[in-house]
Amino acid sequence: MTTATTRRGERRVSPVFLGILAVTAVTGWATWTGYAARPGVAVFLFVTAAWIVSLCLHEYAHARTALHGGDITVGAKGYLTLNPLKYTHALLSIALPVFFLIMGGIGLPGGAVFIERGRIRGRWRHSLVSAAGPLTNVLFAAVCSAPFWLHALDGVPAGFRFALAFLVLLQVTAAVLNSLPVPGLDGYGVLEPWLSHQVKRQLAPYAPYGLLFVFALLWVPSVNTMFFDAIDAILRGLGVDDYSRYCGQEMYRFWRGTPEICTVSS
Repeated sequence: MTTATTRRGERRVSPVFLGILAVTAVTGWATWTGYAARPGVAVFLFVTAAWIVSLCLHEYAHARTALHGGDITVGAKGYLTLNPLKYTHALLSIALPVFFLIMGGIGLPGGAVFIERGRIRGRWRHSLVSAAGPLTNVLFAAVCSAPFWLHALDGVPAGFRFALAFLVLLQVTAAVLNSLPVPGLDGYGVLEPWLSHQVKRQLAPYAPYGLLFVFALLWVPSVNTMFFDAIDAILRGLGVDDYSRYCGQEMYRFWRGTPEICTVSS
């Protein structure tokens, strides 16, 4: 087993990640109980912390799958500790997604663990390593949306329901964007092992600009409308109503003021 070559310390959960979990738990409690004097601030902190947790799990999924696929170096690099400070590009994996979250309310795919692909044998294993990240976002979205699709919202405070709905939106957008077959994104990584060497060589120079290309496309009104119509359809399929999603996003941007229809008692 490849895991036998990793030391215990290389798999120990980082205090940094435990701290982020603690912030998520405390602010989630404040959102649920209405303890915070300004509910929007509690929602902002809860959603941001939970979003960072999901980014860490996304990267961990890539690394763990790579470990079982043959890349035994991920442990020594610190990728199995869930510590975001160990990523090769902490800016891309954490800071930039959080910035886009604050500015645009969209889940930006992270992705900055360096996998030594030469150690992994078999096209299926390569594809699984790339697919592991978006699948983590899908699982996170399913868990957060469970109260909606299980029709178990009775007793769930409005503010917490709104926060969950917005968190589901972020996970769904991240999963969809990162699953696109565009060089540089995980969706392309799933397909790449099955492409000819010539095609891979021709597409390789565009990988650093894949995400920029996707966001440039989203500025095109028709593409933007089509994309968010698809996101809304997925959210409705998960039972997340438009009202909860809208209020979650508005409460998250507390500095703009919360619309009266979304006001919750503190």
